[in-house]
Amino acid sequence: MTENIMTLQVITPAGMVYDHHATFILAHTTAGDMGILPNMISTIAGLEISELKVRRPDDDDHVDYIAVNGGIIEVKNSLVTIVADSAERDRAIDVSRAERAKLRAERKIEQAKTEQKPDEIKRAEVELHRALNRLNVVSHLK
Repeated sequence: MTENIMTLQVITPAGMVYDHHATFILAHTTAGDMGILPNMISTIAGLEISELKVRRPDDDDHVDYIAVNGGIIEVKNSLVTIVADSAERDRAIDVSRAERAKLRAERKIEQAKTEQKPDEIKRAEVELHRALNRLNVVSHLK
């Protein structure tokens, strides 16, 4: 059975965010979606700000979601390692904080547009994307 299982580790500067076995992982890379199965060919790719979907081996209905804010994914010998600036498991996300971050980013975008500051618009859009990603991930909780 271990031949159909891989290990996923999500690491940030704050430490290990996730370390579990999986049977399938769906990641959104800079080149498009990547479905990962055990014993897949070795690869490295950049990650988008998006959710990571992890199907666990204990039950086909057991899926974990992780909000990943970019980073790099490496697949090698049924070990999948993600190094990201930040990442949060669905159950660790503070919904009210994410909603406040979304509103703050939307206000920054409007203000930067009014002041015609394209660099500030881009930064605020990244902040908005991160907040929306966190809210999307937490929406999977039952």
